[in-house]
Amino acid sequence: MNFSVGESSVYLHKLLQRTRAYRDVEVIVAPSFVALQPLSLQIDRKKMRLAAQSANGHDFGPYTGEVSCTQLRGLVDYCLVGHAERRQLFCETDRQIRATVAAAIRNQIKPILCIGETATEKAFGETHDVLRDQLLGGLSEVSREDLDKVIIAYDPVWAISTTKESHLASPEEVADTMKFLRRTLIDTYGKEHAEDIPILFGGSISPSNAGAYLTIPGVNGLVMSGASLVADQFIDIVEIAKKVQS
Repeated sequence: MNFSVGESSVYLHKLLQRTRAYRDVEVIVAPSFVALQPLSLQIDRKKMRLAAQSANGHDFGPYTGEVSCTQLRGLVDYCLVGHAERRQLFCETDRQIRATVAAAIRNQIKPILCIGETATEKAFGETHDVLRDQLLGGLSEVSREDLDKVIIAYDPVWAISTTKESHLASPEEVADTMKFLRRTLIDTYGKEHAEDIPILFGGSISPSNAGAYLTIPGVNGLVMSGASLVADQFIDIVEIAKKVQS
């Protein structure tokens, strides 16, 4: 919940000016709902795409204040689903999250399913159990044939928005989790359908650590939090991604 519509437009303009179009690096920007429509007219889709920050799993109906994937169709290419703040602050349930994943797919929007454990769950050794439940619960209405329309984002709650090095996820932790998530997908959906599903990592990403995280086996991209509010840092991370990809 940052930036007015005007500020969002200025921010996107700066990104578009300084970001080049890369075939092997995809850039996605997720502004607030009020900015999506004007930014959809401003954006250069050769350089980047738009995502909604959330959506309701119903296509229409008496849900005052909500926005459906049907209403977002044509404005965005992606939609974040199950972000930690939606789960924790707004009490989104697994049922709501899987409904939104399915709604996004039937409206030709690619859902980015966010999963992640809290510090308490991590301390009690529940990481894999929590992630398995969130992953398979969120995908429970997705067929094998539609699995390639989904992106997974591992966004550990305990590592979000921290500047302390000791609170960041270690390369070993990230690699272990990515391996676990990939194995879970393959065991559930089969190698043919699950081997190439992108899995992103988020957790206080910055220009200083983006390159290191992108070189971890199994990490196919990054989810930015605070760094995404600073255009220069966002642009730096895009360039880092291109160098790593090359």
